[in-house]
Amino acid sequence: MPAELTPGRYRGLKSTSLAQRDVFGIIAFDQRASYRKMMAPSLEYDYLAQVKNEIIGALSRDASAILTDPTYGLGAAMQMSSKSGLLLALDNSGYSGDSTYRKTELIPGWTAEKIRKAGANAVKFMVYYNPQHQELAAELEALICRVVSDCHRWDLPVFLEPMSYSIEPGVTKESAEFAAQRSEIVIETARRLSRTGADVLKMEFPLDIARDQDQTAWRATCQQLSDVSAVPWVLLSAGVDFEAFKPQVQVACECGASGFLAGRAIWKEAAAMSTADRAAFLADTASARLCQLLEVAAANARPWTDFYAPPQSSETWYESYA
Repeated sequence: MPAELTPGRYRGLKSTSLAQRDVFGIIAFDQRASYRKMMAPSLEYDYLAQVKNEIIGALSRDASAILTDPTYGLGAAMQMSSKSGLLLALDNSGYSGDSTYRKTELIPGWTAEKIRKAGANAVKFMVYYNPQHQELAAELEALICRVVSDCHRWDLPVFLEPMSYSIEPGVTKESAEFAAQRSEIVIETARRLSRTGADVLKMEFPLDIARDQDQTAWRATCQQLSDVSAVPWVLLSAGVDFEAFKPQVQVACECGASGFLAGRAIWKEAAAMSTADRAAFLADTASARLCQLLEVAAANARPWTDFYAPPQSSETWYESYA
């Protein structure tokens, strides 16, 4: 039976999903440190904020929602299409600690209260997470629960993004060694973190498609992820090319995902273009990519309303509303 949500969280999910089917087709552009690396070092803040504004403004006309950040994204959030919902990131860029012990930090001076006051519909919170590192996993789960509790206090739904990584020195995420563990790590992550109170999981594809092209295995693994997750999940693009991402979205949605929350697969070429070339690329190529993915999600994704029901109305419901 679907769980009853509070008014703000239900409206938050409604406002960030496609109206015709309650599935997600969200554009992500909340990169900060990695965004700086994409661009020429000489470029100043105002230019970087304007590029983000142009990309978000163009794609917000079709996307169900936009995910951006407080550092470069305020102008974009204020000027994007009113048809699109808004998610704001709460996590600080990168991590502290070494590469095998990645600790998540919050953005200093930025809170769930400020996100609500800024007019956002939902919060995105990212953690680097590997369930095999029991001590750090427990620490991160406690942090997630605190963050979720604070966001829910302001009646904001939380999109939780766990990013897998290797906890073995010298083993990279792109290695064959990690690829062999990836499905187990991603699926166990979904099982554990879907029970922290987060409303939606933003998950990476559970197999390394550069090393495994078997779509039968893709389907089986995505179905396992759906089976263990207690909440809706959406697929992130992790910077892959559009041609690689589209079949992932197709399989994930057919196997239980509630849509996608993707960025660079759709818009990454636009960032370094001139203003005129960027506008043409966004109007043509990026828009076409987004529309193709939206069609896939609308036709195949699992509605998040399978998991959540609206609050029950009564004549005096507002008296007890916190």
